[in-house]
Amino acid sequence: MEKLNILLAASEVVPFAKSGGLADVAGTLPKALHQLGHDIRVVMPRYYVVDKEKFGLRLLEGELGVPMGPMGEIWCAVYEGVLPDSKVPIYFIEHEGYFGRKELYGQDGESFTDNDNRFIFFSKAVMQLAKKLRFRPDVIHVNDWHTASIPVLLNSVYAHDPDFAGTGSLLTIHNLEHQGKFYKGAMDVLDVGWEYFTHDQLEEFDGINLLKGGIVHADAVTTVSKKYADEIKTPGFGWGLDLIIDFHAHKLYGILNGVDYDEWSPEADRFIPSLYSLHDLKGKAECKADLQKTFNLPERIEVPLIGLVGRLAEQKGIGLLAATIRDLLELDIQMVMLGTGEKWAEFFFSDVAAEYPEKFGLYAGYRNDLAHRIEAGSDFFLMPSLFEPCGLNQIYSLCYGSVPIVRATGGLDDTIENYDAAGASGTGFKFDFATPEALRNTVQWAVDTWYHHREDFDQLRRNGMEIRFDWQVAARAYEEVYKRIHEDRQMTSLLAGKP
Repeated sequence: MEKLNILLAASEVVPFAKSGGLADVAGTLPKALHQLGHDIRVVMPRYYVVDKEKFGLRLLEGELGVPMGPMGEIWCAVYEGVLPDSKVPIYFIEHEGYFGRKELYGQDGESFTDNDNRFIFFSKAVMQLAKKLRFRPDVIHVNDWHTASIPVLLNSVYAHDPDFAGTGSLLTIHNLEHQGKFYKGAMDVLDVGWEYFTHDQLEEFDGINLLKGGIVHADAVTTVSKKYADEIKTPGFGWGLDLIIDFHAHKLYGILNGVDYDEWSPEADRFIPSLYSLHDLKGKAECKADLQKTFNLPERIEVPLIGLVGRLAEQKGIGLLAATIRDLLELDIQMVMLGTGEKWAEFFFSDVAAEYPEKFGLYAGYRNDLAHRIEAGSDFFLMPSLFEPCGLNQIYSLCYGSVPIVRATGGLDDTIENYDAAGASGTGFKFDFATPEALRNTVQWAVDTWYHHREDFDQLRRNGMEIRFDWQVAARAYEEVYKRIHEDRQMTSLLAGKP
């Protein structure tokens, strides 16, 4: 197919800065698209955590001017680098006032009060950078509310700019819960005109909703799994935007994330004590013993070890687990947890660890190396999410032979096939209802399979390890959406008599 110019804008990109799955997508998808022959560039803010020397960033000549409505033109610097292990250029917008901070979005559990100005500025800087580079994108791929202003800007301020003639936009929603809701005065800074402050565009309860505007104005909208694309059209998962999303469902696509198997594979993982594979699982037993030792648990090979890695937040089903964890620990199991988040959860699970020192281990924080070791050393991996746009840990778990126990929502439902005892088919254990009882019963089911149907458990483990979720598949799906956007924009320009 025709090779495209693609500009991808994101508020976080691995390995430079990460708070969630958005960073994984923004750091990996461009590499796959580049391998398909497209000219793709990536843009993100230059936070303090992005070490210029470590990543060999080069300062571009000349400052970049960004119009900010009544605030006037604000200037910033631009640094250039490449995504590691690729030739994909990545540009960093540097502004000390907006991005010279230790954290990405907030501090001490509170969002920064100027996040509206910070990310409107970043969105406008993306547009100005394309002009500075003389890079004419066929598609600008934006992600979540932080860059959702760009489709609005493209259809308003830059609608008649020859540098963006024929440029379309794609908005990917990684988590609909976070929408970029601010005081309506942000409209002046956005500077697209108050005619866009309507209920069917940017306005919501007399405030501004940036994600809503992006959904309305983007040429296409994607989510990171097919199930989540269906869910967000319903009141239960739509976070107040279900009617808007359903109205624009004709341009909505679900594309499941891929996995970077160079980073997440038990055959090459640099963080685990012993490598292993589907055909030689000896190393997994050694990883399990190492994990038990790390969490000061008895080294019992015969007991099922359940791992959990993730944010300690309601979205992740932490409340469900808290309501039933003492019941679960009455079973002959062990459990380890890695995560940080809501303070009540950290205190609660710390108390549980003290109460069950031979059965439950907690590391309150995040360590990438420990996340890898939990994937490798666990027999089961638990994800009881209330909603999960895609989820990656359950996919990592399949690769590492750690059988997932998940709630059937979003990407968890798309990626895990429920165990069927009739033919030992499936790849994990699923439950539908977000209740402590459903979670407890499903864990009991999994543990019973471990102890009383061990051949079936071993088959489930093999089934999962044989499956791959490659980024090339996801990249091809995005490529098809880009193509539709580009062709539609070309046709629109042709009918309007534009070059």
